Amino acid sequence: MTMKLKVTRTITLPDSVKLARLKRVPELGPKVLFFSGGTALRSSCQELIQYTHNSIHIITPFDSGGSSALLRKAFEMPAIGDVRNRLLALADQSLHGHHEIYRLFAHRFPEDAQKKELMEELDSMIRGKHTLVADIPDPMRKIIRQHLRFFKEFMADSFSLRKASIGNLILTAGYLENRRNFDVIIYIFSKLVQVRGVVRPVINKDLHIAAELENGSIKIGQHILTGKEEKPLESKIINLWMCRNLDNPEPVIIPVRNKIANLINEADLVCYPMGSFYSSLIANLLPEGVGKAISNLPVPKVYIPSTGKSDPETFGMTLMDQIYVLVYYLVRNGHVDMNESIMQGNISSMITRRKGIAGPYRLFAGRYEMSYSNNIKPAVCDLLNYVIIDSKNGEYEGKIDKCALKKMGIEVIDMPLITSETSPYIDPKALVSLLLSLT
Repeated sequence: MTMKLKVTRTITLPDSVKLARLKRVPELGPKVLFFSGGTALRSSCQELIQYTHNSIHIITPFDSGGSSALLRKAFEMPAIGDVRNRLLALADQSLHGHHEIYRLFAHRFPEDAQKKELMEELDSMIRGKHTLVADIPDPMRKIIRQHLRFFKEFMADSFSLRKASIGNLILTAGYLENRRNFDVIIYIFSKLVQVRGVVRPVINKDLHIAAELENGSIKIGQHILTGKEEKPLESKIINLWMCRNLDNPEPVIIPVRNKIANLINEADLVCYPMGSFYSSLIANLLPEGVGKAISNLPVPKVYIPSTGKSDPETFGMTLMDQIYVLVYYLVRNGHVDMNESIMQGNISSMITRRKGIAGPYRLFAGRYEMSYSNNIKPAVCDLLNYVIIDSKNGEYEGKIDKCALKKMGIEVIDMPLITSETSPYIDPKALVSLLLSLT
């Protein structure tokens, strides 16, 4: 006979004794789970693998810009680039051939080359004669050559290799060769480059994200929201959803995969990290059931807001706005009973305007005040426990309202996260030490 008990304890942040113990046996380290895109945590991942080889990374597959756009259009597939970035960030850097593999996966074909020149370079890689491939030790070299050959067979004559990422081509070939199954090719390459963690896309479908702005316009595609390929947004994002293509913003509801729900259920800590707020964090919470899986897990759940005012997706938002929006999307997919009109998938019905201010965070804040006596507080606590900031060194929009958060069951941890060397951004060592100490 077994029984479960909820035990509380006092911890030290950071816990140097615990960190030293983890560093000795990282293969037994905790399963810290991150919902993110592919680039914001790169340095943190390289620090993280010194302490644990068991972290879990749920990645967004919605990128619609650059060479990813060409691959997605040609093969009707999810974006692979962010998954590639995270795999490399978690790879064992001491592995023989790691740096050579990294160089190849990061290499892009030239933008101004002619088609004949591009094909000759690809053929040189397939034959193993290209320097970037020849330098890689077997068996990885043979597998890379094989997948590049697969890609050439799948590639239409009209496909342009200009600026294409070699790593993306290799993973795309594996995806197509394995009946459009992301998990198989991720598993193969994770083993070959000794990835110290688990990386999975939140969905395995060819979908995009769309947003409604406060000015009433609708933007479709991640590349429009990030400000990297288009000019930064000049109106606040007030809603985000998934859609089937870049021509039709009609919302679609997709259930979370059982594999992802099971991974969430294994976590020792859930982290909503810094990065692109909507396209990297909130987008991961859109599949139906993600919030419910998180709410069922009795472990710490922490939000690390971005610093430095560098995220164009949070235009017009304060730090408190970001927290309200995060909670809104978690609750909407969790077990809290929200307004039925919000759940119907109709764009206009998802937006409620109060006193001239639009946005789900305002809607949630208002409903929270009205529903507090109806036991909504425990549900919020099941989805988010801590907001971690560095008020002394960090740059955040607006003040954080600790009293309002406390009413929701959310505690603020104010700790040094930013150093003179990393300012205005979060120091990877400080972040990793803090998260691991909370497990």
